[in-house]
Amino acid sequence: MQAAVRPAGWRALAAPGLATLVCLAILLGLGTWQLQRKAWKEGVIRQIVERSRLDPPLPPPATWDPATDEFKRVRAAGRLLHERETLVHGLAPGDVPGRALQGFYVITPLQRDDGPTILVNRGFVPTELRAPAARAAGQVTGPVTVTGMLRASEPRGMFVPAPNPEKGEWYNRDIPGIAQAAGLTEVAPYLIEADATPNPGGWPRGGQLRVDLPNNHLQYAFTWYGIALCLVGVFAAYAWTRLRGDTA
Repeated sequence: MQAAVRPAGWRALAAPGLATLVCLAILLGLGTWQLQRKAWKEGVIRQIVERSRLDPPLPPPATWDPATDEFKRVRAAGRLLHERETLVHGLAPGDVPGRALQGFYVITPLQRDDGPTILVNRGFVPTELRAPAARAAGQVTGPVTVTGMLRASEPRGMFVPAPNPEKGEWYNRDIPGIAQAAGLTEVAPYLIEADATPNPGGWPRGGQLRVDLPNNHLQYAFTWYGIALCLVGVFAAYAWTRLRGDTA
């Protein structure tokens, strides 16, 4: 007949058990948080897709609200001011899957007759086409109509280099900064990401904005819950071994 488990055996499990409970609570919390992020991301994706199918009028600058207006598909007519274009460093998908192209996004002001000037991201050009003379065929003249999606000014992240307006070095869509450096006044607080409408000469290449945001939160949640389950199994095996040894 086995002897009763000594109280010392249970006391020895107190500290590991407490640590396991704390870690288990953290892991379960992380898994639940990922499920909440999944629901939030699905809502954002659904909202972006719905807005991208609309064709509303341009929002007045005074009522512009990124929370409700960003990613709406709009159209605007005017004349492109190529002499005041700005190049923003960026990457774009290349012809080879998984290999990105180094280059620039061409931000060109659109001067309108019935409203403020709007910055237009006309698309991407590789580094070798940085100079406007190298892509002169793409300089559209005369009245044009631009269609695309509204974007807000892009804040500069911690690891994004600071711009150098004197040298024309930009690394994010800083709408007020770019407008000021280009000597523009009465500029709308938003930018239009142009559709993939072919430009003369093929450059800039528009339609670079992707609305299919990655949503991997479900697998992240399963990972955290799986680790939590493994933790319970490891502690159960440890406790069983420890208590079994005390009953020998």
